[in-house]
Amino acid sequence: MVRFNKIYFILSVLLFVTEILIAKFAHDRIVRPYIGDVLVVMLIYCFIRSFFNTPPFKTAAGVLIFSYLIELLQYFNIVTILGLQQHRWARIIIGTSFAWIDLLAYTIGIALVIYLEKIKNSWILKMGTMK
Repeated sequence: MVRFNKIYFILSVLLFVTEILIAKFAHDRIVRPYIGDVLVVMLIYCFIRSFFNTPPFKTAAGVLIFSYLIELLQYFNIVTILGLQQHRWARIIIGTSFAWIDLLAYTIGIALVIYLEKIKNSWILKMGTMK
């Protein structure tokens, strides 16, 4: 179950760098709030798959539930409840504002992950039959 996957790790690093660039340079109404949320669930998924050989659908579902939970905690203002409002990194990582549209962005990100996994698996099967 535990194993290192270089491809998923590289994807994690690329997505992480993309997230940093979005946070630093994208100050708009689409890329930063929505594309960033689509990509963050993909980042979490790839990071998990970098170290664990877990079933893609179960991993994707777990990431989606985790993302929904974080968003729900934002609704209840968990950063303030925990007394972390003065800690910039806590506000960045956990978030401070709930938005229903974020749930949609997470869902789109995970749907994209599942779609890409199906394409990858189809391609692997096709390559296996060509030998």
